[in-house]
Amino acid sequence: MLNPDQAADIFTRLKKFSTADEVEAFFYGGRSALTRFANNTIHQNMSEESVAVSVRTVFGGRTARATTNKLDDDSLKRVVQSSEALAKVQQPDPDLLPMPTPGEAGEATPVPTRYFEQTAAITPEARAEAVGKIVAAAQKHQLTAAGIFSTSVLMEGLCNSRGLMHWHQQTSSEISITMLAPDSSGWQKANSPNVANLNPAELGQIAAEKAAKSAGPQEIPAGKYTVILEPAAVLDMAGFMFWDFGGLAILDQRSFLSNRVGTKLFGENINIEDDVAHPLQSGSPFDGEGVRRQRVQLVENGVVKRLVYARATAVRMKNSEHKDKVGPIAPTGHGFALPNEMGEAPLNLVFAPARDPKTIEQMIASTERGVLVTRLWYIREVDPYEKILTGMTRDGTFYVEDGKVRYGVRNFRFNESLIHMLSNVEEMGSPVRASGEESFDMVVPAMKVKDFNFTEVTKF
Repeated sequence: MLNPDQAADIFTRLKKFSTADEVEAFFYGGRSALTRFANNTIHQNMSEESVAVSVRTVFGGRTARATTNKLDDDSLKRVVQSSEALAKVQQPDPDLLPMPTPGEAGEATPVPTRYFEQTAAITPEARAEAVGKIVAAAQKHQLTAAGIFSTSVLMEGLCNSRGLMHWHQQTSSEISITMLAPDSSGWQKANSPNVANLNPAELGQIAAEKAAKSAGPQEIPAGKYTVILEPAAVLDMAGFMFWDFGGLAILDQRSFLSNRVGTKLFGENINIEDDVAHPLQSGSPFDGEGVRRQRVQLVENGVVKRLVYARATAVRMKNSEHKDKVGPIAPTGHGFALPNEMGEAPLNLVFAPARDPKTIEQMIASTERGVLVTRLWYIREVDPYEKILTGMTRDGTFYVEDGKVRYGVRNFRFNESLIHMLSNVEEMGSPVRASGEESFDMVVPAMKVKDFNFTEVTKF
């Protein structure tokens, strides 16, 4: 796999082929492997290794990029020529800044190691053994299991002609399980840079128990319920709002935070930060321009405190009518690779622990009448400004009464505002690294939320 010295050599060759004012190279790739299973049997095992370089060139305020996965001199020369040809026909961008120098990129944030040799060295046989434990849980409950177990070693690096060079390497592992019964299902998913943090037998057992206990689902009427949302359900709802915390979203008037920064929008118990250095997080400590990611307090005691910024967005915001309404304005290391239309977003979200965290079992015990939700899916935005989302429950939905889970229920469709949801959190668990299907991984707690709005009952 490509290493920093090899990348530096490639960048030296790229610069020799270029006539541009500035040149940037973004390197990415790695090794990945996946074991897929269905009907209680492994039916696919695959692995691949790839590397690519994306070259951005600048001519007098015009910029464009081109990408190749071939690293010989002829291919590098062609990708530079393609990038330059595209850049020369662009309209000048008045907001384009010179590429950052090492000093302008900011100081390095100490980040825990995210490369684990045990993850990098895992074999197909080891993944198959883990799948065997999952299938054993399915067979114990007369269920059918399907899912994946994947592992990877990932790298990314960025060099520019102003002397900046960053490099990041990490491992990743993920297990996703669906257990199927004739009229019910269960699900679990987990992801970590360290495969030792994944327990396939436990994940399989939890998914199997959810499928078994929700068998013969009963129908209860739609309406407003107290809900206990497991972390995956919280994640997939919350993930819909964090694109709105980018400064460019405010400037473009496409953020639900327009005219709301500095106001108390959520409950007093909601505190959220973006922190690439959090021990449960993963990912690169620099952004798409090479600027170091900073820890940013987004929400404090329910008050929206700050936004995140790419370099150009920060300059624009300081010169805009919004400058006195959005809190501190400075590049925070959250920009995407240029050119792009989205600007920036926080991608290392962490919900702060509650003062008195509760387990899911304690939340159930304190609930007179409610619904326990394993996960949500098919979520879509209905009202962007009020952040009303619609979607459905799935893979383990249960009726709770008098402090106990009574039985599985048919799934619901919901129409719920994130603002309303995060203003009505009665109890929270300890934050964990959670994985879902609709959003990126983040550190979130389980939540007990009152008056969650279910609008329809499904037939399954």
